[in-house]
Amino acid sequence: MVKTKARLAAFWFALGCALAGAASAQTAKPAPAKSPSGKPRLILAVSEGTSGGIDAAEALLKYQPLASVIGKALNTEVSVILARNFEQLEENMKNQTWDLVMARPSDYPARAVRDYKYALVTTANPDGMCTFIVRKNSPMKRVEDAKGARIVLPETNSYMAKFCRAELRDHGIIAAAEPKLKYVREQDVVGYSIETDFGEIGGVASYSGVARNWEKKGGRILARSIKQPYFPLVAGPRITPEEVAHLREALLQLGQSDDGKKVLATIGIQGFVAGEDKRLLDLLKWLGT
Repeated sequence: MVKTKARLAAFWFALGCALAGAASAQTAKPAPAKSPSGKPRLILAVSEGTSGGIDAAEALLKYQPLASVIGKALNTEVSVILARNFEQLEENMKNQTWDLVMARPSDYPARAVRDYKYALVTTANPDGMCTFIVRKNSPMKRVEDAKGARIVLPETNSYMAKFCRAELRDHGIIAAAEPKLKYVREQDVVGYSIETDFGEIGGVASYSGVARNWEKKGGRILARSIKQPYFPLVAGPRITPEEVAHLREALLQLGQSDDGKKVLATIGIQGFVAGEDKRLLDLLKWLGT
């Protein structure tokens, strides 16, 4: 009981610090707080996009082990905050408020590198893809067969809608010219729409629960799009190139130890990948953004 109370006390103290950091990070760039090492305490902002759904407390529990690895590599402390919406994510990267950003809508950290002087540290394994789902008895055999069909995609401005539209375009289907194409708010609704025959083909993220469980539920995956970098971690200008390289090496080694594998499992990835700078910037060209 004593140990449980101690752990709860430690959690609420850490959460209070993280939320305080999150509150200050929404306004003008503050003077960085100092960690016990004397170096500035860093802020790691995390976004899981429209397929996430975690709150600030859950984000702290999920990503604090990673923040501890980062802090050890950079000899400082790292506070985790949740980027609650895309507008906030873009604004704080533009202002360089956040030292580190790990975002699942990969076009956001890609723009941080291209436009806001951030440096790519790593991407995550596996890559991200648009997964096209159909019912098991669908007559469709390839993506081109979706032309003129009832297509269902996530909300219009979501990352995965952009992703799936780009893949459809590469197969000769222009989304804006498809009279039966519908947008729904969440990826779960895309799956439900196909199950109930509201739509004939749907596009969802490869890392979504819908895609992961579609075949288990008796559906069929028609096709997967071109692979693109997934969940990039980028570092702001306050982190030196030497520190970026040191951090990258530490993250690449996580899969080599039991403790490191636990960190990876906690955040739901198989490992970190380096050397994806060109592919990340090419993603923006492919999306036309």
